[in-house]
Amino acid sequence: MPEPEATGTERNTASPDTIPDSPPPTGGLSPKSVAAWVLVALIGAIGWGVLALSRGEEISAAWLLAAALGSYAIGYRFYARFISDRVLKVDKTRATPAERLDNGVDFHPTDRRVLFGHHFAAVAGAGPLVGPVLAAQMGYLPGTIWIVAGVIFAGAVQDMVTLFFSTRRDGRSLGQMARDEIGPVGGAAALIAVFAIMVILLAVLALVIVNALAHSPWGVFSIGMTIPIALFMGVYLRVLRPGRVTEVSVIGVALLLLAIVAGGWVAESSFASTFTLEKETLVVWMIVYGFIASVLPVWMLLAPRDYLSTFMKVGTIALMAVGVVLAMPTLKMPAVTDFAARGDGPVFAGSMFPFVFITIACGALSGFHSLVSSGTTPKMIQKETQVRVIGYGAMLTESFVAVMAIIAACIIEPGLFFAVNSPAGVIGTSVETASQAVTHFGFAISPEALAQAAKDVEETSLLSRTGGAPTFALGMSQIFSSVIGGAGMKAFWYHFAIMFEALFILTTVDAGTRVGRFMLQDTLGNVHKSFKDISWKPGVWLASAVVVGGWGYFLWVGVKDPLGGINQLFPLFGIANQLLAAVALAVCTTLLIKSGRLRWAWVTGVPLAWDVAVTLTASYQKIFSDDVKVGFFAQRDKYQTGIDAGKVLPPAKNMDEMHTVVTNATVDGALSALFALLIVIVLLDAARTCFKAISDPPSVRLSEVPWTESKIVAPAGLIPTAEERAELAAAGLDSGGGRTKEPVA
Repeated sequence: MPEPEATGTERNTASPDTIPDSPPPTGGLSPKSVAAWVLVALIGAIGWGVLALSRGEEISAAWLLAAALGSYAIGYRFYARFISDRVLKVDKTRATPAERLDNGVDFHPTDRRVLFGHHFAAVAGAGPLVGPVLAAQMGYLPGTIWIVAGVIFAGAVQDMVTLFFSTRRDGRSLGQMARDEIGPVGGAAALIAVFAIMVILLAVLALVIVNALAHSPWGVFSIGMTIPIALFMGVYLRVLRPGRVTEVSVIGVALLLLAIVAGGWVAESSFASTFTLEKETLVVWMIVYGFIASVLPVWMLLAPRDYLSTFMKVGTIALMAVGVVLAMPTLKMPAVTDFAARGDGPVFAGSMFPFVFITIACGALSGFHSLVSSGTTPKMIQKETQVRVIGYGAMLTESFVAVMAIIAACIIEPGLFFAVNSPAGVIGTSVETASQAVTHFGFAISPEALAQAAKDVEETSLLSRTGGAPTFALGMSQIFSSVIGGAGMKAFWYHFAIMFEALFILTTVDAGTRVGRFMLQDTLGNVHKSFKDISWKPGVWLASAVVVGGWGYFLWVGVKDPLGGINQLFPLFGIANQLLAAVALAVCTTLLIKSGRLRWAWVTGVPLAWDVAVTLTASYQKIFSDDVKVGFFAQRDKYQTGIDAGKVLPPAKNMDEMHTVVTNATVDGALSALFALLIVIVLLDAARTCFKAISDPPSVRLSEVPWTESKIVAPAGLIPTAEERAELAAAGLDSGGGRTKEPVA
C-alpha cells in the first residue's frame, strides 16, 4: 500500500520548509505538443493584439473569441496543472468524503462527467449572462480583459482551491472552514456574512428568472418540464439502469428538446393562459420549488437536472461560438466608451474602476462559486485528482459564457443597446423619447428602427427591458438567424434564448438553496449538535425553510420595487458576491500557509489583494457617495425628502411606491455597510492567524481529516488517458470508474 501524504494532524508540528515538493507534472511535452501549444498561444496573442490596437473601426467578434479561447487553453493546461500538482499536491490514493461517508442522499460518489455538469450548472447562473451585458456600456475591451484575466488568475483558482480544501474536510462549508481554521471571531463574522450574502445572491438570481418567465407560457412550460424529466433520469440511473450515463444522456436530451418544441405548441394553444403567470405567482412557485429541491436526495433531482441543463447550456453556447465564426458579426460598440471615464452611464452609474469589476462577477471572479465548491460538489467528487477539471474547468466554461454575453451585447447597434438597458425614467416610454435620449448619449437610432427591432422578435416593445437577458437574447437571435433561417427565424431564436437563460439560472437557484441549507446546518450545529448531521430530517426541513424564506423575501421586494428590482439589487449583488470571494480567498490563503505552503500563498493572496481593493472601494462609494445614482443612502434621502414634501418623484407612481424606494434603499445601504464590516473582521483575523502560523509553526492546528485509502478508480479528466484506461481495465471498470474491492497499484 502506498504511503500517505502528511495529514492535517501530522502537519501540526511541521514547518513550512519541511514539507517536500511533489515531483513536477509527469509526461514532458513532445515536439508536436510544443508546436501545438505555440500555435494556440499565437492565436490568442493575435486576437488580443487586434482588440487592443484597433481604433475607431469595427472589427470581427471572432477576434474576441480567439483571444479568449487561446488564453483559456494555456491557463488550463499549464497554470491549473501547476496549482493542482505542485501547490495542492492532489492525491489519487486518498478517499474523498463522497466515498467514506456515502449515504445516498447528500454524500454520493458521482461520475465526474455528471458532476462536472452539476457543478457547472450550479455556478453558471444569471451572472455570466447579465453582468457582461450591463458592463458593455463601458465598451467591449474593459469587460473582456477582466473576464479572461480574472478567471485564469482568480476565479478558477478560487473554485479549485476551495473545492480541494473542503474535500479534505468532509465537505465543510466555507463559513465553517473559516470558523475552524481562522478563529472564533473571524469565523463567526464569516458565517454571518456568508449566509447573509448567499440569501441576496439567490434572490437576484431568482429575480432574473421571474422577469424572464413572466407572461411567457412557452418558457414556463419548457422550464417546468425539465423537473419531471430530471426525476425520470435520476430514477433511471439509480434504479432502472445504474451507471448507464451515455444512455440516459441521450434520452434526457431528446426529452429536453421535445419540451422546448412543445413549449412553442403550448404558447399557441388554448392552454397558453394556464402557463401565463404573473410575477407574484412565479415568486410563490419559485419558493416551493427551492424548498423541495433542497430536501430531496441529491441523486433524485438536483444532479440529473443540472446534468441535463448542462447539455443545453454548453451546447447552445458552443453553437453560438460556431455562429460567430460563420457569421463573423462585427463589434459595433466602441472598445471604450465615454461613460468609462465620466461614470454617468444610463445602465449603471459609477466609474470604470471599481464598477466594471463589480458588475462582472460571475465569469471572472464569483464568491458564489465558493459556496458550491464547499457545498454539494465536495460531497460528490470521486477523486481529489478531479478538482482541476471540475473546479478550474467548469469555471473556465462559465467564463466563456460571459465572453459570449459581451459579444451578444456588443454586436447589436449601440443605440438599441442603450434603449433596451436604460430605465424608463431616463429614456421615457415611447420610441420617440427613447430615440432622443439615446441620441443625447452619442449613439443615434431612429424611432422607426426601435419599433422595427421589437417587431422583428415579435415583441410589442423592447424599451427599458433591463436586466441583461433581453439584450443577450437579441444578440443571440442576430447570430443564429444569420446562420439558420434568416430574418424570418429571428423571433424564434429570441424566444428560445429567453427560455435558455431561464433554464440557465434556475439550476443555480436550486443548487444554491441546498448549499445554503448545508451552510445554515453547519452554523446551527455549533449550538445544537444534531444539526451537524446534514441528513437529520428536522434540521433539513427547518434550515431549508429559513433559506427559501430569506431569499423569497428579497425576491418579493425586488418584484415590487418601482425602481426595478434588478437595478436596485444588482449593485448589491455584485458587491456581496465579490466580498464573498474575499472570504473564500482569505480562507484559502490561510490554509495554504497553515499547511506548509507559504511560498505558494501568492496563488490566492494576489487575487485576494485585488478583490479587497475593488470591493471595499465599491462598498465605500455605494454607502457614502452623494450622487443619488450611486449612493444608496443618497437615494434614500432624496425620496424621503419627497415624502416629507408630499411629492411623488418618478418613476414612483404613488406614496406607497415612494415608501418602498426608501425602505429598499435603506436596507441595501445597511447591508452594504454590514457586509464590508464583516469582511474586514474576517481579513484582520485571517492576517493574525497567518502571522501566528509563520512565526510559530508548531502551534498550527488543522481540521483536515486523516488520510484514508481510496478504493475507487476513476479518471482525473473528462477523457481518460491511456494510463487511466489501462487502470480501469485492470479493475474491470468502464470509463465512468467506480469501486474496486482491491486497491489498484
